[in-house]
Amino acid sequence: MSITFGLVSIPVTVHAATEQRSTGLKQVHAKDGSRIRLRRYCDAEGVEVPYVEVVRGFEAPDGRVVVLTDEDLSDLPLPTARAIEVLGFVPAETVDPVALDRAYYLGASGLAGRPYVLLREALAESGLVGIARMVLRTRESLAVLRVRDDVLCLQGLLWPDEVRPTTGLAPDAPAPRPQELRMARTLMDQLTEDFRWEEQHDEYREALEQVVTAKLEGIEPPHAPAAQVLPGRVVDLMAMLQASVEAARDAHGTSASGAGEAAKRATPKSRRRSG
Repeated sequence: MSITFGLVSIPVTVHAATEQRSTGLKQVHAKDGSRIRLRRYCDAEGVEVPYVEVVRGFEAPDGRVVVLTDEDLSDLPLPTARAIEVLGFVPAETVDPVALDRAYYLGASGLAGRPYVLLREALAESGLVGIARMVLRTRESLAVLRVRDDVLCLQGLLWPDEVRPTTGLAPDAPAPRPQELRMARTLMDQLTEDFRWEEQHDEYREALEQVVTAKLEGIEPPHAPAAQVLPGRVVDLMAMLQASVEAARDAHGTSASGAGEAAKRATPKSRRRSG
């Protein structure tokens, strides 16, 4: 595959940039714990079909089925079948995160090192990202081309008509008061200062492992903590915000003066908006 923009073509290799950690849960028979297997059956013959005999097909409106082989799909009359075609460059902040899909790292292939580095440095200096069109597997999509740790990164984008509108979702509520905004900003500043990406991990998988280990050892597994009872409606938003700030401060050992400084930083902006 190659990145193409203008008359420039840069051969690249494509590598998955992410991986999802499995919880290890399997479908089993509740009666005896034996595994449940999914098998492929042919409707016409009523027999199980080996995977090597399974291909893709398209059903026409009249019921006829067109069988498509891997050769058919790899030889589609499509310019982007073997290329990452850069359509243009836009500021990174104009890309809606809602539309982002799976990410891939692109490595330089063969003698493509010099043009690869040229494109990488041009993107890094400009602050722009490329918008490209590509085909991976059996689907064409848009993609964002950007730089991550000195490597070109390609992240799929949903088509505009695949992103659902937000119509009717925003609550019909009065605008917040200036003091509520100031307190919310104080809480946001508190949580911003104490957030660490490297400390985040999958607690669900850890809890699942604790339950599985307990069951294997024949002991009572740990249970979920008591659910916090929340009021049916917000009685005093300021009191809840204040309690949240105090809880964050206590959890992370931040001094009262630190929270106070954060409140002062939030105050001028809030006053300007309220005026």
